[in-house]
Amino acid sequence: MEEDVLITESEEIQESESFVSRHALSMALGSTLAFILYTVLVLGRPGECFKVDDGPNSLGLTFNYTLQMVQEFFESRSTSQLECYSEFLQIWDVMFAIIYTSMYCFWILYFFKNRRILLVIPVLSMLADWAENITEIMMINSYLDSNTISETLVSVGSGINMIKWILSTLTYLIVFAGIGLKIKSAIRTSQTNDDKLSQN
Repeated sequence: MEEDVLITESEEIQESESFVSRHALSMALGSTLAFILYTVLVLGRPGECFKVDDGPNSLGLTFNYTLQMVQEFFESRSTSQLECYSEFLQIWDVMFAIIYTSMYCFWILYFFKNRRILLVIPVLSMLADWAENITEIMMINSYLDSNTISETLVSVGSGINMIKWILSTLTYLIVFAGIGLKIKSAIRTSQTNDDKLSQN
């Protein structure tokens, strides 16, 4: 009787874990689709107004930046382009960070359902992205108001940007490790099933 109860409880736990896993996978796939669609269909359009032919089109895409790099970035753009860039950082890039962080979090939940502490890394990366955006906006406002840029502000922004990219790299490594573990688990399951069939 006790064995039957234990078997039933074990089956219920397995079914519950399977449901959670399927739900996490569907959310991961859905958020990945949202990420692709937002990147392809939405993100490029608001960014057109501040693009230039030569040089980087976003300070945040470099690992770090110096005062000279920021000055060259600002000087190569008109006032309207810098205002557009500021708006991009406040709206479209913030939404992008939410989408890509959700995608990474759902994949981590799918690969490492019992290690939710790993979700801290992509969330911190998103917060660093937002903080770096705020710093850039402050630099733009200072440049437009007085044609000056604080070297301290540049150093802070560059430092936050480096932290963002380090956390992003860790996030990528976690996701790739999860993919590797899933492949390894699938191979092991396939081998186990083959062994059972050969024994029968």
